[in-house]
Amino acid sequence: MSQTTILPEVLTLQEVADYLRLSKEVVERQATLGRLPGRCIEATWRFHKEAIEEWLRSEDSRTALLQQAGALADDDTLSALRAAIYAERERSEVAGAEAP
Repeated sequence: MSQTTILPEVLTLQEVADYLRLSKEVVERQATLGRLPGRCIEATWRFHKEAIEEWLRSEDSRTALLQQAGALADDDTLSALRAAIYAERERSEVAGAEAP
């Protein structure tokens, strides 16, 4: 009895460009910037179709980041953590000011 392995649908750069109705250059640029989910393997891009579909359905990443930041608004350990990071880097938390 043999088992059939179903592999996820993996798309090429051209296939994603066709799917999204964009140029290959736009898709490659967005993937390179991390704005489009994909992997570059030895200068060749590959995309998981399900990840592309999820990306299309998802909220703007900036909106998601702002929601995550809002979830941390009541965390009273962040200011001490931030101060420790700046102190470790010997930088001031205020732009243009010198570190203590």
